[in-house]
Amino acid sequence: MNDYKLVALNNRGSDPMVYLVGEALIGKGPEIAHVDMIIGDKSGPVGTAFAHGMTNVSHGHSPLLAVIRPNLPPKPHTLIIPKVTVKDMGDAEKIFGPAQAAVAKAVADALEEGIIPKGKADEWVVICSVFIHPDAKDYRRIYHYNYAATKLSIQRALSNYPPVDKIMYDKDRATHPIMGFRVPRLWRPPYLQIALDVPDLEKTKKIIAALPRSDNLILEAGTPLIKRYGTAVLSDLREVSKDKFLVADLKTLDVGKVEVDLAFDESADAVVVSGLASLETIDQFIYETNRLGIYSFVDMMNVEDPVAKLQSLKMPPNVVIMHRGIDTEGRAEHKWDIVKAVKTAFKGKRLLVSVAGGIRPDNISAALKAKADIIVVGRYITQSRDVERSTREFLTQMQGDIDLFRVHTE
Repeated sequence: MNDYKLVALNNRGSDPMVYLVGEALIGKGPEIAHVDMIIGDKSGPVGTAFAHGMTNVSHGHSPLLAVIRPNLPPKPHTLIIPKVTVKDMGDAEKIFGPAQAAVAKAVADALEEGIIPKGKADEWVVICSVFIHPDAKDYRRIYHYNYAATKLSIQRALSNYPPVDKIMYDKDRATHPIMGFRVPRLWRPPYLQIALDVPDLEKTKKIIAALPRSDNLILEAGTPLIKRYGTAVLSDLREVSKDKFLVADLKTLDVGKVEVDLAFDESADAVVVSGLASLETIDQFIYETNRLGIYSFVDMMNVEDPVAKLQSLKMPPNVVIMHRGIDTEGRAEHKWDIVKAVKTAFKGKRLLVSVAGGIRPDNISAALKAKADIIVVGRYITQSRDVERSTREFLTQMQGDIDLFRVHTE
């Protein structure tokens, strides 16, 4: 049957509890179409919902049967539910006209083309939720966009789209078109983390403005900056770095939950707890970041045995920082082997390893060779007279922009 496999149907056979879900957005401008759909057997939950929808009318959202023309409904019978409140006859005409005909024609064509099995034409029903913008005016576009969106949602429902592998692949790459901003996630290391430790907000904003655009950059509100301005400085930084991953380096030592909440309320994507904190504090810290959906970083500066500390926790953090302090740079060498030790101890876990302290263009290759996931750089960039040039000295040794050659196929 064309190129579409009835994965969902084949898995359920003739089970009347078949309940298939599809969704599609097509078009642009005020005529854009967004269709949510469920398909299933009349004797199952979809049939029950169909009957309830026909008999439970709400003001401005009156259900209507899809018809190709008056007195000619498609099969399976299809119920249209307007998503946007119908306020006047102008709104009603768009629903009881191009949208109604588009949905009906798409269902009929899907049956003709074998997307919907002909043997199910009298056994199944379809419920289709349709979006019509109040400012939509072009009836031809309303028809075309809703036809395409309805047919695509049927195809997706019958093929169990999307597969789980696609969800896992795209969930951290995706940007919702209506939100207006991207939610950054750390899914493709290595990253270059800029430690904004200069305790001067205006100078910090100028540093951010001078950074080159790159998918590999993440920002850190450094401890001195936060100590001077408080966690509210995170919101100030967010104004000039809307889509960047923003780390709040609080180096929490106590009341982990409280400090996570403070950073979260100011839009931080991640918060840092000191590895010197008690196990109870770190456990509460990690629990709270997981609850809120942001990242937990544990800074192992001055921790004698980072691996043992991590293994003592109830659950590992998202990121562990192998940190050589500024005051010890003159006598302490980087121990790149610890990166491998952590990765070996937590093999199979989604634990990223970050390295910080005295990283320069001439030693970043050693950090990358050790498989560090995040390279933290501060003064070499933030105190440079040419911030962009200094940053590119690191980026040129890392991977290129994310998904540069990806082809969009939806």
